[in-house]
Amino acid sequence: MEGRDLLAGRYERRGILGRGGMAEVHDGWDTRLDRAVAIKLLYPAFAEDAHMRRRFEDEARAAAGLSHPNIVAVHDSGEHDGTPFIVMERLPGRTLADLIATGPMPAQRVRAMLSDVLGALATAHAAGILHRDIKPGNILVTADGEVMKVADFGIAKTAGAAHTATGQIVGTMAYMSPQRVAGAPASPADDLYAVGVLGYEALAGRSPFPHENPVALLRAILDQSPPPIAAIRPDVDPVLAAVIDRAMAHDAERRFGSAQQMRAALSGIETTGVAPPPVARPATKVLAEPFAPSANYYVAPARRRRPLSRERKLLLAAAAFVASVVAGLALALDPSSSTQPSQPISTSTRVQPPPPATTAPPPTTAPPPPSTVAPMIEAPKKPKGERGNDGNGNRGNGNRGNGNGKGPKDD
Repeated sequence: MEGRDLLAGRYERRGILGRGGMAEVHDGWDTRLDRAVAIKLLYPAFAEDAHMRRRFEDEARAAAGLSHPNIVAVHDSGEHDGTPFIVMERLPGRTLADLIATGPMPAQRVRAMLSDVLGALATAHAAGILHRDIKPGNILVTADGEVMKVADFGIAKTAGAAHTATGQIVGTMAYMSPQRVAGAPASPADDLYAVGVLGYEALAGRSPFPHENPVALLRAILDQSPPPIAAIRPDVDPVLAAVIDRAMAHDAERRFGSAQQMRAALSGIETTGVAPPPVARPATKVLAEPFAPSANYYVAPARRRRPLSRERKLLLAAAAFVASVVAGLALALDPSSSTQPSQPISTSTRVQPPPPATTAPPPTTAPPPPSTVAPMIEAPKKPKGERGNDGNGNRGNGNRGNGNGKGPKDD
């Protein structure tokens, strides 16, 4: 297949855009729809390997079944001269790796990049597809540089196509979680760990584990934790730094459980604890007629009262009679119910005696107010040692010291 061959009589193959571990990507042209495309061809060395061919075909099916603005679209797939190929959406060719190579990226652009990648992974994970090779070289940039798209599902794993042999580890080690390099089965959390490494590398301008020796890199991933991103980029938003550090946590239990959760934390919803807006309560629906009785719903019948027997009626009447008799006797014996003797009524104003006090008040010298009836004048107190005379004839209106008898001595 030299020169500008037509694949499947339709797709013109042009120059090479890039090479991967199992395939190379060519610039192409769809002669039927007159549009630029990218053509991915399996290496000839792998074309005779049934296992690799099956994996390549699974990539086409997995990516073609995903529709998301942050996933590179797959238009077609086929075989030409015994070599399988995949026709994909054509992007300018720049990748996230190209952007990182120019230096640390602005925090806001890194946040937008992570949001795009997490949106793509949320769709893939919901379809039961794990990417397993998230890295800067597999994140393509659109022409305007504003949107990131996930590509290369070449080693993606689906529920119905698990081609990895027992003990085999696939992917790029620098972006693998400690559990993956230790041989644990792949999980969505491993893709999210790789996203955290993407964010760290984009902000720092270098890998969190800059080891060229594979053994040293393996040991660093298993036994070490990279410096917190805030120590390298103090200008980074604490929310963004916290999301990246959590995604790369050595303990898998501390990481995010899903791409949706990590994306929500990235936007500050989960981290700040902001509650979602309240959902409006729907209006009450009036039914035209009541629900039909259900076999699972039991309503107890109303309890019927038994008529009173003759004996119960006599007992109730006797009890009422006894209660009335007891109430009458209690009313008759109550002393408060007896008639009080009438008191004489006088038109004059009676001066009430003052309450007893330790010091006797001075005698009243003011004349009483005029009245048609002779007023009752309080007798003046006698000096100490003298006996009082009879006052009003009733021993001082019931109080001692203002009438007959011996008055109390003043203190």
